[in-house]
Amino acid sequence: MPMDEDQFKTPLFDAMVSLAEGRKVSFHTPGHKSGKGISTRFRKFVGPKIFSIDLTTLDEVDSLQKPKGVIKEAQELAAKAYGADRSFFLLNGTTGGNHAMILATCNPQDTVLVARNAHKSILAGLIFSGAQPIFYLPTVDDNLKMTLNVTYEATCAAIDANRQAKVLVLTSPNYYGICADLERIISYAHEKEMIVVVDEAHGPHLKFHPDLPISAMEAGADIAVQSTHKIIGGMTQASMLHAKSARVDMTTLATVLRFVQSTSPSYILMASLDLARMQMATEGRKLLDKAINLAEEARGKINRIPGLFCFDRQMVKNPFFAQMGDFDVTKLTINIRELGLSGYQAAQILNNQYHIQVEMADPFNVLVIVSIGDRRDDLNRLVDALREMSKEYHGKNSPAGTVIDVGLPTFAKEVRMTPREAFFANYQYIALDEACGAISSEIVTVYPPGIPLLVPGEIITKEVLDYIRTMDRLGATVDGLNASNSTVAVVKQ
Repeated sequence: MPMDEDQFKTPLFDAMVSLAEGRKVSFHTPGHKSGKGISTRFRKFVGPKIFSIDLTTLDEVDSLQKPKGVIKEAQELAAKAYGADRSFFLLNGTTGGNHAMILATCNPQDTVLVARNAHKSILAGLIFSGAQPIFYLPTVDDNLKMTLNVTYEATCAAIDANRQAKVLVLTSPNYYGICADLERIISYAHEKEMIVVVDEAHGPHLKFHPDLPISAMEAGADIAVQSTHKIIGGMTQASMLHAKSARVDMTTLATVLRFVQSTSPSYILMASLDLARMQMATEGRKLLDKAINLAEEARGKINRIPGLFCFDRQMVKNPFFAQMGDFDVTKLTINIRELGLSGYQAAQILNNQYHIQVEMADPFNVLVIVSIGDRRDDLNRLVDALREMSKEYHGKNSPAGTVIDVGLPTFAKEVRMTPREAFFANYQYIALDEACGAISSEIVTVYPPGIPLLVPGEIITKEVLDYIRTMDRLGATVDGLNASNSTVAVVKQ
């Protein structure tokens, strides 16, 4: 396919540079006035130019709240690159995009079918909207000790059992790069006249390489949000939302985004989105070729290290995984159980002893994201560190302590109130030991990945409490409890 020459354009970034080079006198925000008022230490570290493009809404650089100039053009280029009818820049990460997707497609009291591996920001959107979620569960793999994703069969069964549901919410890929079978799922949901919403935070790169899973827009999703900053060249907090107009009211969506986004947006973040889109649209395949090759090369080396296991498309043969849509090979999930360490312990060792920071840990794995910014030396350093850890811990009584044979996440199933009702109800904090049978008033997650163990309105069970305590003992970050992780918010009875 011939290159679309328009994708080389970066209209917003060009306008910002032109304005900065014009050296106009500034009597507007931000108060540092192109860096002249910035702390000297800050300016010395990052250099002066960045502050000259830290701008506010001006005629030359357009308005995110109501774009009609260069921001509008930049978003149109993004829509063309990603195969959407409209694309929107997001400056509160995918979190804000998830809020907007729910608010734009759900009315109060609407029934929404939600795959339970949803990020907590989806739940927050449901609280804001007043919609009523019905959850269905992803498949788990006891061998890999992982939650995979929802299957086509489970999704169809959930749709058939809940015909009143108006919206289907999916997460694909998940944190580990495991995708749902989006094409078949979306086709079935559309047959049942449902709107399909996809949290594609970990998939902003998928569109740009044939060896990666199909993207949500290509699979037919009505609306999807992506974390440009997670995998490709956006700066932290910079994401995009893509939508098609057949089932999504674009006026409502644009209005909602004005509600959930700042009226003082960061132009630096927006410029990174403009440039990230250009980079992927014009040279994404070449850049991703390198990332994929580095990831696969490292995966092969890791799988030859005693005590370590890093799954790939070929190695995962079990029938559960076969029901998934596809797998993003740029994610390296390194199982370290045979080293006698938890994933949290392994992540700390890599960080403190080898100065390597991983993306995430869970009880059994550490997760490494290989992106367009990685180099072969980076991956070699990781592999060398893992080899040394294997020599230190494999086949020995680890001084760091053996992994507790914890189960996979369990979720509360009985619902007494909508998330909105429970969140805004009178609440109190009670000890975890006393919380069994109470109604949760808070979203409780292990973060990352931020999948809720408890949703406001659900009855707290002993199984969930046991899992929360275990994660806390292993060193996970449990979000949604009090500061000491000893009490939880529940609805006052």
